Amino acid sequence: MANTAISNALAAYSNAAKALSGAVEGDGGASGAAGESFSDLLKKTATEAVKTGSTSEKLSLGATAGTANVTDVVTAVSSAEVTLQAVTAVRDKVVSAYQEILRMPI
Repeated sequence: MANTAISNALAAYSNAAKALSGAVEGDGGASGAAGESFSDLLKKTATEAVKTGSTSEKLSLGATAGTANVTDVVTAVSSAEVTLQAVTAVRDKVVSAYQEILRMPI
């Protein structure tokens, strides 16, 4: 079970890295088309994060009712956890960058 969670986390990080590198390079990758703005990328990522959390909640409720597969529930919950950690890390970096800008002398 721990190996599955680690594998899912690694796959999620790998997919996120590929999506971000495609968006940065502007090659029309999975997450970013050429000409897509940073705010559009953030909006799309936030929407996907919310969908991941929603899917996890639905599967968890299904498990409580006894209608969902336990493996699917664990996979969805670990995916939501990794997504939340990534969103939190990005938020922390954005806040840190904003604070650095505020500290710059004019």
